[in-house]
Amino acid sequence: MKKVLFITLALSATFLSCKKNVPQAVINLPIIDRALHDSTSVFYGDFEEYPENLKMLPIGVFDSGTGGLTVLEKIVSLDVFDNITGKMGDDDILDFAGEHFIYLADQANMPYGNYDAEGKSDYLRELVVKDALFLLGDNYYETQYDREANGVKPRVKIIVIACNTATAYGLKDIASLLEQSKTGVKVIGVINAGVKATLDELNVSEGDQPFAIGVLATPGTIASGAYQRTIEEMVAERDIKTNVTVVNQKGYGFAEAVDSEPDFVNPALIFPRDSYRGPRIGQGDESIDINLMRIYNFDFSGYRMLYRRDAQGSYKEIQLNDAVNYARFNLVSLVEKHRLSGSTAPLRAVILGCTHYPFLIETLWQVIDELKNIKVEGQYLYKHLIADDFLFIDPALYTAIECYNTLREEGNLALRIGEQKVNGYISVPDGFLDGKYLTSDGKLTYEFKYGRDVDSQTITTKQVPFSKSNIDSNNLLRIKLLLPYSYELIYPTLY
Repeated sequence: MKKVLFITLALSATFLSCKKNVPQAVINLPIIDRALHDSTSVFYGDFEEYPENLKMLPIGVFDSGTGGLTVLEKIVSLDVFDNITGKMGDDDILDFAGEHFIYLADQANMPYGNYDAEGKSDYLRELVVKDALFLLGDNYYETQYDREANGVKPRVKIIVIACNTATAYGLKDIASLLEQSKTGVKVIGVINAGVKATLDELNVSEGDQPFAIGVLATPGTIASGAYQRTIEEMVAERDIKTNVTVVNQKGYGFAEAVDSEPDFVNPALIFPRDSYRGPRIGQGDESIDINLMRIYNFDFSGYRMLYRRDAQGSYKEIQLNDAVNYARFNLVSLVEKHRLSGSTAPLRAVILGCTHYPFLIETLWQVIDELKNIKVEGQYLYKHLIADDFLFIDPALYTAIECYNTLREEGNLALRIGEQKVNGYISVPDGFLDGKYLTSDGKLTYEFKYGRDVDSQTITTKQVPFSKSNIDSNNLLRIKLLLPYSYELIYPTLY
């Protein structure tokens, strides 16, 4: 009996061993199968007609909104390589000199960070693939009222996902699509670049004391666990023995405020409104703690805070109404969470895990300086929890470097003589969408946006060229002030 059992187990082991060597069938999202095989679908990629020579094609960059322009800015302004040798070392010549770019802001479908919380992570994955298919395609809608996408654009030679949430949920899907398409196009995401940059900058060595890394990212990115997982993997790969604590903070409303989403900020208001979706008074890292008002140090000028008080003068209701105050709320919440954990490991870095956050970098540094100096009953409250060499990590720079290295290794840098060129596109609601699915200012209602189902052929949003009418004036001013290279390339194309 034992002999029979031994033979059975041996045969089973042999079978399983052989089975491991059998290629596993790829399980695609439905939209990927349509893009690869269904020529009747609006999402068909027609990859057999893809240009064989990628070199002179543009670089594709996409984000859920205009925040990804912070990544584009690092790419178009990069000068950290010798253009002749390809080795590190600036030569006063832009590394991407002469390159053309296509940028897509999926504004109509943002914020991406809320899809997971609404149980729609599969729909988010589909949206991310649609972004990639737009960059890989050769058409666009000239207006939201066009029935057909008759505008003609070039396809791209590489895709840069300038969105942390999109990277967390869709990088593997896009990589699988590209591998099956056999186009030779590669994809780069911001998360790996950001974590690698953090560990490089901190230069952790043997004998270093335990420390903490903060991650400030959208709720969806934090929920995915992508940063936590990547940090742990890279710490192990580098054989770092020092204990590294990760402090995750969901950036409640931060990205939406930067993109001037009216449910989060509305400069026209002077009183709180029912449609507000930002942090409210309460407990927990998503709530405004009344006991921390002095520490938040919110800017109350010009209706940047909307509130009501009771007869005793206490706050009944508080609504953040400016991106500066969202930045303050979320960074204070991160450091306070670390303090309440009881950990004594100092924060040496905070990764800005959303491309929108660097727009408020001056405010974020100001908050760190304030926290270092706050005393309660004569004792510093946070100073010991913030390292002297503390830094913010913007993954954008390191994403740009990875993009350059990838193109150079593939021999796909254009090395074109001439000016850089950017064509920007933004998603808007389909002009024929039933009005009941739209807000008073023409955007998708929250319920419709997060209520849609996967694998539908119905077009609800369309990608159209950037214009002064579809880019918020506040965003345009912020781009002009903070992203001068991108602004100079984009503004002349606006109509």
